[in-house]
Amino acid sequence: MKLFLPGARATNWLLVVGFSSLGYALYMRYMAIEQSSVGLACAAGLNTWLCTSRAVVTVLFQYSAFGFAALAVALINLLRPSLVLFAVALCLTCLGIVLYNVALSTLAAGVLLLSFARRAPAPE
Repeated sequence: MKLFLPGARATNWLLVVGFSSLGYALYMRYMAIEQSSVGLACAAGLNTWLCTSRAVVTVLFQYSAFGFAALAVALINLLRPSLVLFAVALCLTCLGIVLYNVALSTLAAGVLLLSFARRAPAPE
């Protein structure tokens, strides 16, 4: 029985995806959302990509979209493991953990770990 384990090249790409999404989430949280000067400038009508992405991220984390999406994709990955689903779930989990959706995102991280115990899909 062969388990779902990514190879060395896939692991490197998963590391890039994980650290990139983690870096973007940290940037959005500490440089855009929690900065009072950015909040005041965006409220005053500044129309930049930072204000737009700040508004989008704020709406998404208010509705726990990162956590729900991470959990949904992680559960789908648990049923049928694939590298693409794993990468998407990893990205959403990193975003959710940093951007205030901790409970659902950590549950998704646990489900992602469980997916390593699943059997790899049979080649067609």
